[in-house]
Amino acid sequence: MANHPSAIKRHRQSSKRQVANQSAKSRVRTLARKVETSAESGDAKAAAESLHIASRALAKAASKGLVHRKTASRRTSRLAKKVAKLSPR
Repeated sequence: MANHPSAIKRHRQSSKRQVANQSAKSRVRTLARKVETSAESGDAKAAAESLHIASRALAKAASKGLVHRKTASRRTSRLAKKVAKLSPR
């Protein structure tokens, strides 16, 4: 453990951020999983709604620096592809 006051504060801050980041990443993964399960079940409407929520969460995570911008874009694209397969052309 750090001894210097500024190092103690840094440790305290990083611990708080770690908890917040873990929570946010977990939420994004859960929302993405929700899109996949609704797409697999064949419910196009629910899949589209959950895709909208998940893509917003991914964009927010990317803007906060939780995930890389291109990673968020790639995940959103893959989820959108799965949802698009459900709707007839």
